Amino acid sequence: MTTNEHLSHFLSPRTWKTHIVFWLGAIVVGLATIALTVGSEYSSELFRSLHQQYILYSFIFTPVCLTFLAWVTFRFFSGAERSGVPQVKAALELSSTGNEQPLLSFRVILGKLLLSMGGILSGASVGLGGPAIHIGAALMTYFARFANFAPHYLERGLILAGSAAGFAAIFCAPLAGIVFAIEEMGRSLEEKASGLILTAIIFAGATSLIFLGQYVYFDEQRLALPWGAAWLIIPICGIFTGLLGGLFSQILLTGGSLLKSVSYLSPLKIAFACGLIIALLNYFTDGATS
Repeated sequence: MTTNEHLSHFLSPRTWKTHIVFWLGAIVVGLATIALTVGSEYSSELFRSLHQQYILYSFIFTPVCLTFLAWVTFRFFSGAERSGVPQVKAALELSSTGNEQPLLSFRVILGKLLLSMGGILSGASVGLGGPAIHIGAALMTYFARFANFAPHYLERGLILAGSAAGFAAIFCAPLAGIVFAIEEMGRSLEEKASGLILTAIIFAGATSLIFLGQYVYFDEQRLALPWGAAWLIIPICGIFTGLLGGLFSQILLTGGSLLKSVSYLSPLKIAFACGLIIALLNYFTDGATS
């Protein structure tokens, strides 16, 4: 492209419309992630407080509430179940075929927000990474629909940008969001959309950082490890935790297949049973599951 063509493209209203949708969408993703973070922390604190005041709280409320949440999910928020990452990956595949995005609707956004906080209030160990990724992808896609974007390469770019923006915002780590977009969700970014995607990730991470400050998802522990033989434990820990992570994933896959094969166990019965198990764990760990 010549200099005039570059200038004409830069001043084009369509170009600026695309940029504004990405930027505003990223800021809204950051704000939604902040709402998810603050609401989840409040729910967790409320659960711990009620658990300490009323010993039977988790034994009664946890199984009943989880069963209710399971019913609400299947009745009103179909597509909002599970972690969120598989749904976004499936949406990326659907975007390449030009199909509709039922997994990235406004109903799913609302469901992910409410159900995640409800699960934590019940005492369940609900991770926020997957919901933030799903909410981010759905919000960015919703912005594209509102702006009447044509279904072309930008649709896939919007899903990538939204999911990575949600990841960056929940951890207040824009760089981590960029790596996530490249390695986990997209493997490779489209050349034409990569700049917009990276900018959106930075906007979402910066929004979260402005409102939450130096918030960290995990408790920050500053440790000093002097150089010496103690460093040999680092590769051992890496290998051991990697094996445990693989074992945990295998247990989830095997357990999911096993539960599907048992016809008399409906999702509501499974939710109630899980609630009872969580209640027992809460009792023996003083409410540490939430």
